[in-house]
Formats: sequence, C-alpha cells, structure tokens
Amino acid sequence: MRYGTIQARPGDAVTRAQGPPLATPDRAMLPGRRGGPALDVPSLVARARTWDPRAVGRLISMVENAGPELREVAAALAPHTGRAQVIGLTGPPGVGKSTTTTALVRSLRARDRRVGVLAVDPSSPFSGGALLGDRVRMQAHSGDRDVYIRSMATRGRLGGLAPATPQALRVLDAAGCDIVLVETVGGGQSELEIASLADTTLVLMAPGMGDGIQAAKAGILEVADIFVVNKADREGADQTVGDLRAMLSLGGRHAEPGAWRPPIIKTVASQEGDSGIDEVLDRLDEHRAWLASSGEGHRRRTDHVRREIEAIAIAGLRERLGNVHWSATLSSLAASVVAGETNPYRAADDLLGAL
Repeated sequence: MRYGTIQARPGDAVTRAQGPPLATPDRAMLPGRRGGPALDVPSLVARARTWDPRAVGRLISMVENAGPELREVAAALAPHTGRAQVIGLTGPPGVGKSTTTTALVRSLRARDRRVGVLAVDPSSPFSGGALLGDRVRMQAHSGDRDVYIRSMATRGRLGGLAPATPQALRVLDAAGCDIVLVETVGGGQSELEIASLADTTLVLMAPGMGDGIQAAKAGILEVADIFVVNKADREGADQTVGDLRAMLSLGGRHAEPGAWRPPIIKTVASQEGDSGIDEVLDRLDEHRAWLASSGEGHRRRTDHVRREIEAIAIAGLRERLGNVHWSATLSSLAASVVAGETNPYRAADDLLGAL
C-alpha cells in the first residue's frame, strides 16, 4: 500500500495519508535522528523507492544540508532517475502561483498521477530555513497518499530556486513521482534559472500587471513553454492575452521551424470546475510528447546537467580557494601582479595549474 506524505521534519510540514499509526514528528524514529536507528544511504534510497515519506524527507534534508553524505546520496539515486516530468511555475508576485499549483495537483490526482511539489520560499533571516513552510500550503491535499509537498529555502540565493533543488528533484523522481511541480519565489530576470531545470516551464501572468509584462519583455518570454493568464475573470484578461500574442509574433526561438509555439491559456485557478486547469494539463501532455519526438527533451536535460556540473565545479574551486594554503597562494600571485612581475591572466593560469 502506498503511503502519502507526512511531516518530514519539525517546521517543514507535509501532508500524510491514512495508514498505520505514526509517531508525532518530535518522537518519530526517523533515520539518523536521536532515538532511532541510523540507516545508511543505500537503505534510505531503497525505502524512498517504496514511497516511504520519512526516507524521502530524510534524503531531501541531506541534500539541503549539503553534508558529507551528499555525494553518496547522488550516486545512490542516479540509477533510478530520469522518469518524472519536471514542471516549473514562475511569474511575477501576485499572479497566483501557489493557487495554480494547488489546482494543478488536484487535477493531476484526478488523472491518477503521483505528484511531488517543491515550493521554494524566501529564507528565514534567523534560521536559514523556508520562511513560509508547508503548513500554510496545499492544505486541501492533506490526506492524499500520493502527494508529497516540501518547502525549500533559497538560503540567500538570488535566483528563484534553492541550491538543493536539482538533487531534491532526483529524490522525488527516484521515489516514483510521475510529475514534480517546482514553484519559484517570484518573477523577473532572476526566475530565468527555472528553465535550466524544468522540462516544461509555465509562465504565469495576470490582468492589470503591466510590470509583469515588462518583465516578460525583458526575457522571461524566451523561457516559457506555456503561458497561463490566471485570474482571467478579471477585467483586462483578454488584453493580457493579446499582449502576449503580440510579443510572440515578434519572433525568437518559438518562430524557428519545427519549434514549439507556446499556447496561451486563461485560468481561474481559485475556482473548481471549468477553471482552465485541465486545458493546462492537456498542453503539458502535448509538450512532453513533443519533447520526446523532437529530441528537444534529451537536449534540454543534457544542457541542464551540464550547467549543474559547471556550478558544482565552480563551487568546488571557490571552496578550495578559501582554504588557507590556496588563499596564501592567491595572495602571493596577487602581490606578483601588483609588483609588475606577471599579469592577472598568467597568474590565473598558474593558479589553475596548481589546483
């Protein structure tokens, strides 16, 4: 029997389905917690693959904390990933991203799909954790055994994603999610990084948000696979749709031969019934089929991983440069440049060679 999501850790509540009685989060015998048996990473991954929410939550915590187990977790997950469809939701503040996420989960569950949600929240200035957390999200799905919801903190990162998001996605993928929804913090240029992670990117707009359209002009249009004009029961919805169509007509990657042309869908995500959300899901299915048939899906995922490898390598270099030994080497090279004995490019080459 599949069990749903439970509270993965205090302060980061997720939903739980009916199943055997479970201890409260404070007393639960969680892996690696005081009072419970510490499980090794392969055992945790094996449990996660049976949709054990405690194991899923523990693995996500490991990748969030970027502790010594991180590389072992990544290695153990790798053979079991690549199946889930990753959908990113982005757009200016106030367009109803959380409401749309909730509506998407409801409709996806009606189609019998197991859903994971990573909701990226601003970081608490005190703890570094997710400021909003899951307690205020997605309460309509409490008790659903095939929904897992997790808030992740940006931890000071300027973009719309938490640093651990790529690896957290792999945890949910390996655990058996059919679809993982990634809801970002806000909108604007910083949100463009969602396109470097998602298979399909939904860009949300709402009527009367001139600043949002300006942000779209600045570049967010280029990352959209599907446009959603939410709150379409408000005045100005048709004008927003028209503005988006006019922008798409200007060209860009969508105008290339054989390219996917983003549909524009009006929704009222806050209402049940004919809200437009089912049409969004239909277009998501169409886009996934296009990604597979065109080869674009493989190209995107390869590009995503390439960017991830580069980021990990750069972070590793920065960490090494922070080491006392390499910091002294860097200072010595800088002094040589100031003295006119060498130049910055030669010094950088020498440093990279030494590393």
